[in-house]
Amino acid sequence: MTIVPQMNLSREALEPYWLPFTSNRAFKAKPRLFVGAKGMFYTTAEGRQLLDGMAGLWCVNAGHGPERITAAIREQAGHLDYVSSFQMSHPLAFKLAGRIAGLTPEGLDRVFFVNSGSEAVDTALKIARAYHRARGDAGRTRLIGRAKGYHGMGFGGLSVAGIARHRRDFGPLLGDVDHLPHTYNREHQAFSRGQPDWGAHLADELEAIAQIHDPSTIAAVIVEPVTGSGGVLPPPKGYLERLRAICDRHGILLIFDEVITGYGRLGAPFGSTALGVTPDIITCAKGMTNGAVPMGGVIASTKVYDAFMTGPDEAVELMHGYTYSGHPLACAAGLAAIDVYEELDLFARTARIAGYWEAQAHSLQGEPHIVDIRNIGLLAAIEIAPKPGEPGSRSAAAGNLCYEAGVLVRTAGDALVLSPPLIITEAEIDRIFDTIRQAVRALA
Repeated sequence: MTIVPQMNLSREALEPYWLPFTSNRAFKAKPRLFVGAKGMFYTTAEGRQLLDGMAGLWCVNAGHGPERITAAIREQAGHLDYVSSFQMSHPLAFKLAGRIAGLTPEGLDRVFFVNSGSEAVDTALKIARAYHRARGDAGRTRLIGRAKGYHGMGFGGLSVAGIARHRRDFGPLLGDVDHLPHTYNREHQAFSRGQPDWGAHLADELEAIAQIHDPSTIAAVIVEPVTGSGGVLPPPKGYLERLRAICDRHGILLIFDEVITGYGRLGAPFGSTALGVTPDIITCAKGMTNGAVPMGGVIASTKVYDAFMTGPDEAVELMHGYTYSGHPLACAAGLAAIDVYEELDLFARTARIAGYWEAQAHSLQGEPHIVDIRNIGLLAAIEIAPKPGEPGSRSAAAGNLCYEAGVLVRTAGDALVLSPPLIITEAEIDRIFDTIRQAVRALA
C-alpha cells in the first residue's frame, strides 16, 4: 500500500505542534511544509523542488534518501525493533562502534552511543568530570567553552555554549563554567580562504583563565574545531595546536564538538584529522546516520576509558546512559551510512571539490552588502551588512529570496550559512552562489 503524504494542512491542524527554533505564529500563518526529498533536493507541499544548501541541518551528507540506508532501517525493523543497552545489547552496536573507531584519529577508540548532539555534549562533559574523579582528582570540575560556540540545548551544552540569545531565557545555568573569546576579527580576517593567518594567539586566553581559576580546578575545554551555528568560523592557523599544548601542560581534557565537522564535512572522516589536532574526546551526531535516524556518540581516548576500568568487574563504571543508547535502527542506519560514504569515496571527493566551492563562494566578494566570506571544507558563510538598527534584516530577506528562487540556505545572525550535501556537483555549487548573488543585488 502506498502512503500518500498530506500535502496541505489547515491552520487548525498546524496548531498542536510547537516547533523548535521557530517563530511559531509567523510560520503557521505562512508554513513551509516539505513532503519529499531525494539526492540534493527537497519537494515542498506545493510540488516545488528546492536545492538543499544546508544538508537538512548540517547532517544529510550523502544526500537525501540513499536506498542502502533506507533498506537497512527497514530490514532491521523487521528483525529487532528495540533492545536496551543496560546490561545487554545487540551485535550491530558493537559493529558500529568498531567501524567508527576505524575512522577516528589514533587512540580515540571507545564509543558511547547517545541520541543527539546535545546528549553527546552533556555526556562528554559528565565523562570529563568523572574521569578526573576516577583518578582521585575530584577538584577538577570547571568547564571552559568559547564565545559564539554552539553545543546543543541541554543544560550542560548550553552552559558551555557562547551564543547569548540561546542562553538568555534559561538561567541560571551550570556554575563552574568560563569562556574563551571567539576567534573572529573581521579587521584581520575578512575574506580569508580556509583558516585565517591571524588569531593563533587567542588560544593563550586559556592560560589567563587557568591562572584566574587555578588550572588544577579545570576539567575540560570544549570547542568546535570550526564554529558552526555561530557563523562558520574556521580556526586560525596554529590556534588548535596551542589549545592542545596548553591543555597538555595543565592536565586538562580537550573535547572537540564534531557534531557538524564529523563524517566528512572538511574532507576527512573527522575535523580533527583534517586539521591535524587530536583531542581527548570527540562528540558526533548529524552525519552519523546521514540524518535518517536520530543518533549521537561520544568517542573517548583509551586513556579516558581506562581510567574508569578499575574496581570490581561487576561494578558499573559510568552511571550514565539513555533508553535509546545504541538503538538497533540507528545502528543499522549508522553502518549503512558509513558504507555509502565509503562507496562514494565521499570524504576524498569533498576534499577535491572544496577548492571549487571556495572559489565560487569568494566570487561574491564585491557584491552589494557583502562584508565577509568565510569557508572551509564544504562550509561557508556569507556575511551581509545589516540595515542600521535592524540586525539580521538583510540576511533574512536574502534567505527568503533564495528560497523563492528554489535554493534553501540558512541564516545565522547577519550571515547566510551554507553546508550542502557532500554529493554536490559543480553545477549545483554554481546555482547556489548565483542565486545568492541575485538575492543580495535585490536587497535595499
